[in-house]
Amino acid sequence: MTEGNPLVENDPTKATKEMDKSHAEDENDVKKTAEQAPLNETEESVTTKVSVEPSSTTPKEFVPPEGGWGWIVMLASMWCNGSVFGIQNSFGVLFVAMQRDFSSGGDEDLKFKTALVGSLSMGVIFLCSPIVSVFTDLYGCRKTAIAGATVAFIGLFCCSFVTSLGPLYFTYGIVFACGCSFSYQPSLVILGHYFKKRLGLVNGIVTAGSSVFTISLPFLLRVVLEKIGLFNTFRVMSIFMFLLILAGCTYKPLIPSQPKTKVQKQGRCMFLRRFFNLKIWKFRGYRIWAFGIPAALYGYFVPYVHLMEHVKERFGPDVNKEILLLCIGITSGVGRLIFGRVADYIPGVNKVYLQVSSFFVIGLMSMMVPLCNVFGGLIAVCLLMGLFDGCFICIMAPIAFELVGPENVSQAIGFLLGLMSLPMTVGPPIAGFLRDRLGSYDVAFYLAGIPPIIGGAVLCFIPWVHHRNIRKKQAEEGEAKEKINELSDKC
Repeated sequence: MTEGNPLVENDPTKATKEMDKSHAEDENDVKKTAEQAPLNETEESVTTKVSVEPSSTTPKEFVPPEGGWGWIVMLASMWCNGSVFGIQNSFGVLFVAMQRDFSSGGDEDLKFKTALVGSLSMGVIFLCSPIVSVFTDLYGCRKTAIAGATVAFIGLFCCSFVTSLGPLYFTYGIVFACGCSFSYQPSLVILGHYFKKRLGLVNGIVTAGSSVFTISLPFLLRVVLEKIGLFNTFRVMSIFMFLLILAGCTYKPLIPSQPKTKVQKQGRCMFLRRFFNLKIWKFRGYRIWAFGIPAALYGYFVPYVHLMEHVKERFGPDVNKEILLLCIGITSGVGRLIFGRVADYIPGVNKVYLQVSSFFVIGLMSMMVPLCNVFGGLIAVCLLMGLFDGCFICIMAPIAFELVGPENVSQAIGFLLGLMSLPMTVGPPIAGFLRDRLGSYDVAFYLAGIPPIIGGAVLCFIPWVHHRNIRKKQAEEGEAKEKINELSDKC
């Protein structure tokens, strides 16, 4: 180390100082090596070699502008949320029109087949969510949203040319829904580019868009259906998707892109891990959450599809059925604002108890639907159902943050939405099948109330498991510190 240094060779005192300085530098290197040991051990255990292109300057931490163009982006995201889920939640109005236009005299399973169109569409939206998160990372929010809105426009416009119920499974249930999924998720991701301190408020406004559309769209669709019929109504609805294309153009990304990585052939597994975050499944609380939420949703979408037809059978065709969706939409929006604020005062994963209470109430209200022989009672049921529906929706993201942390929350929500696709798809057709076989919706609504109660009971275990894991981790960290202190004392 001192080779070729004339000062060290000629001056013993300076040589001694130089050796002391070198020894101190070696100790610092040892400390740095010890701190980086876990990272090096992980890298050595995986044969993947990833090289990052060097940059001349260290990137600064991104700070959102907290407004400006972000308010336009917020309105565009609100339009996306409202148009996508407003149309989905208003399927009960389309359900009645499809029953009329596609009815054939001897088809005993017509309600089952018609309900499958709407439930398939809702299920595909959630099923595509994990894939959409990857496309958003690869191509950005703007390109993904525009492409998705274009596909949704094509699918909905093609629905106006079908002559039977069968093609709607593809045009409405798959193409339109797939496009909605690809346009919906970027509308939430892009908000983080413009807001941080106000992100909670902005998310509340954006998610309230679905409530606004759920309130107004049933009345609009009913008028349009009476004036121009089902097929032209699909063409009017496709205008919403065309405007969604324009909304996607506003998603100007601000967060700097990550450094490009060069991955060798033996590193394909690590490359996939970069996009599919499998670490979330190591959290036991998240695993329970990812099981309990889908289990609770087998009956969740049944009222949105079958409530209109049930009211028609129970109270006659002249009753104002759309008022029920109006009640659900209004109280759902109010619930998102109220319970979102309440959740801020509940620490940690204890927020999940709000979700538990919402599932209990939704399950009980579903069972109350067949018991309402007075239309006013049915209105009261829908008001409560909508209020706690808003509670369930608004605290999804906060609970995910508490369970897996902010660095894992994106794909944690994406995987959860994907798991929700099966119950959202299966529930309404089963209810329609029971109606076709039993002659009424009573049993279907009774059974629809059971899964939310079971799912809510499962979620009760999350706080206990989460706190136990925290105590276990703290104990392990305490033992590790004690061992380090013992070793330092011996040295």
